[in-house]
Amino acid sequence: MNGLGDGRYIFYADESGDHSLTSIDATYPVFALALCGFTKTTYCSRVVPRFQRIKFQYFGHDATVLHEREIRKQIGDFRILTNARIRFAFMNDIAVALEASPFKIFSTVILKADLRYELFLENPYAISLRVCLQQAYRFLSARNEIGKRTFFVFEKRGPREDAELELEFRRIVDGDNDIGLHMPGFQIHFSDKRTNSTGMQIADLTARPIGLSVFRPEQPNRAFELISKKIYRHRKFSRPSRGIHVP
Repeated sequence: MNGLGDGRYIFYADESGDHSLTSIDATYPVFALALCGFTKTTYCSRVVPRFQRIKFQYFGHDATVLHEREIRKQIGDFRILTNARIRFAFMNDIAVALEASPFKIFSTVILKADLRYELFLENPYAISLRVCLQQAYRFLSARNEIGKRTFFVFEKRGPREDAELELEFRRIVDGDNDIGLHMPGFQIHFSDKRTNSTGMQIADLTARPIGLSVFRPEQPNRAFELISKKIYRHRKFSRPSRGIHVP
């Protein structure tokens, strides 16, 4: 399964909300980043086939990209969800698939108004990325995976945004982080969401429920309840400042 020097894990990232601190949406003043980590063997043998079966069952093909926003708004291929019976069955199948799929979530949620008052020089994406990569480092270190090539897959957003993210990623893994350690083997890869990556779609499905769990903790959140046990929590982590949350 692994190439020469490759690690056993693969990580997929997605975010919920934008990272602007100058224009904050009062209805969702949150930035959430989720890294979903899978062992490659389990991902190939169990996770991908499970989600492919759902696509064939409801759409007749596997070209549909599971996108949380389109599912929630029932647009595009997800117009079928305007039928209450189909919507109930589909959402239940997705929930079961998420719960049954073995993976770990490394996440950070930022309440942007609180962060703004702290006068941070970094944007929420950079802060979240650093926290999540540090969590992933600790997870991989405990499994003797440090030094092996490990890919972190991010969605393409545009040439300038991707270049900025790659620069920030490389700074963090080169030692500019809160634990003061290099993260050898960490590699970044950008992928268009239209490539229909199951891992990217799972990350997309998890980011908003995680964000809502911090922004509106009293609100019913079945999706978060299903994935909460998958969230990685390290006993050594301490919140660096007001506004930054690890669920």
